[in-house]
Amino acid sequence: MFALLSLGIWLYLLFGHGGFWRSRPQLPPATPVEFPDIDIIVPARDESETIGAVIGSLLAQDYAGKFRVILVDDNSADNTAALAGKAPNLHIIRLDAKPPGWSGKLWALSQGVAASRAPVLLFTDADIAHQPQHLSSLVAQLLSARLDLVSEMVRLHCASLAERALVPAFVYFFQMLYPFAKVNDPRSAVAAAAGGTVLIRREALDRIGGIEAISSSLIDDVALAKAVKRQGSIFLGHSALAASIRRYPAFIDIWRMVSRTAFTQLRHSAWLLGLTLVGLTAVWLVAPWELAFGNGWQRLAALIACDLAAFSFTPTLARYGRSKFWVIALPLIALFYMATTVASALSYWRGKGARWKNRAYQN
Repeated sequence: MFALLSLGIWLYLLFGHGGFWRSRPQLPPATPVEFPDIDIIVPARDESETIGAVIGSLLAQDYAGKFRVILVDDNSADNTAALAGKAPNLHIIRLDAKPPGWSGKLWALSQGVAASRAPVLLFTDADIAHQPQHLSSLVAQLLSARLDLVSEMVRLHCASLAERALVPAFVYFFQMLYPFAKVNDPRSAVAAAAGGTVLIRREALDRIGGIEAISSSLIDDVALAKAVKRQGSIFLGHSALAASIRRYPAFIDIWRMVSRTAFTQLRHSAWLLGLTLVGLTAVWLVAPWELAFGNGWQRLAALIACDLAAFSFTPTLARYGRSKFWVIALPLIALFYMATTVASALSYWRGKGARWKNRAYQN
């Protein structure tokens, strides 16, 4: 019975869940027909390791229109601002503290928006390096499809053992949670963005009430996309023109990154946590268990379910240049992410909340 349930789930995921497993679309290099002014806003807090390369890559964009980079240094304890360098089109804002009720990143973004003038804004993180044609390609997508928001899942750093084991699955699970085809379908209520790259029209941001409308959100990219899609159109794809240079050398580093907001995703609901764990068990653990210990038709159903799961993971593995043999580890990888979700919930219930960049959030 449980093996058939798992098989039924996988048949739906493969054929009825927006083709999430295809790991596409990918935004191609392109040149826009028009070149509106762009203000690029980079919130940064203690980013001395990456900021020089990030700002350098933004200043080197081959965009034919006017663009300006606004770095918002969110009370860094290191020399982030100094390492950003100097340029005529680089403006640096230094913040001392954030008001209560705001996440640090969103407060920094709001101050960057307040200092901006351009009709189109690019929000990008302080660990994202951009190829020279990236800005032009984003604008081309925004204009050609008459969109309000364009976002990309940039290529994540994938070099250490922990990254090779967990990063492709992180991207795969994100696609499963927010199928890109559904995000891009105006008829679907599914909305998401990836915070590393968000190009948005100022009028669309003003229409939702500005950054203030999502001021306390820890999963700010998804909150922004949901607000914009209620009144407009959005696009989410993969990027071959931008990559995160933030490193996660050990498994504990990825654990901390995921557990920071995992329970927030479930709206701090014990009921949703329980349902999620039951659902993930049915998706990832039942079929391997029945394959190992079942018999007859149960084992056959489990084998088909495992094959479907493995098949669905291979496009994302290919995107990251990883061996197909990593599909064997999927149940263990799923257990890791289930454990981070439980740890996130326990942290919240103990009153610790989320921590990021030496800040605590209980929201």
